Amino acid sequence: MKLLENFSIEPNDTHIYDLAFLHESYSNEQSIDECYERLEFLGDAVLDLVVSEFLYKMNPDLNEGELTRMRANFVCKQALHAYSLEWGLDEYIKLGVGAELTRREVDSVVADVFESFIGALYLDQGMVVVKDFLSKTVLPHIENGEIFFHDYKSELNQLCDQEDLVLSYVLVQEEGEPHNKKFTMAAMINGENYGNGIGGSKKEAQQKSAKVALNKLKGTD
Repeated sequence: MKLLENFSIEPNDTHIYDLAFLHESYSNEQSIDECYERLEFLGDAVLDLVVSEFLYKMNPDLNEGELTRMRANFVCKQALHAYSLEWGLDEYIKLGVGAELTRREVDSVVADVFESFIGALYLDQGMVVVKDFLSKTVLPHIENGEIFFHDYKSELNQLCDQEDLVLSYVLVQEEGEPHNKKFTMAAMINGENYGNGIGGSKKEAQQKSAKVALNKLKGTD
């Protein structure tokens, strides 16, 4: 695998790296009882730990909430997607021939395999090698202060706490096929609708509604 060569990694178990790029659609068509999802689960935890440690040491004056919001920017789907494309991980993904994925779903898979590769790397090489890999692929983006994602929900929650306001999110509408859903969420403050947001997941829709609500509260809408 050229990807391993690029980072001077000598694999102990080549199979685990192949597994890191197997989408469930490919595994189902080939009657393989494994796909990348378990490795993604592991890689997600490892990435969170390494990024958390780096931010903790880099920003001694930030509190827990500030560190959490900063970490979210560098481990969100948008960031993972960017890392994968930057280093060509998308070229190794194996999808089923009959897989009918939306653009959003494909982008999600591209993001997922960055974490599944980290999971495979951790199991095969250990944390020292993982940290070295991330020092080349992720940490430079942190040092450069790049913005992938703004956590409007956390910002709105903090503002509402400061102003003693009650914040909640309500599902307004859910439509579309199971594989291509659209959700409309409302940001409710003291029982009043401060803005709706539409997204492919409830979390995405909540973020968008929180952005609208923030603009309204700040008088910038």
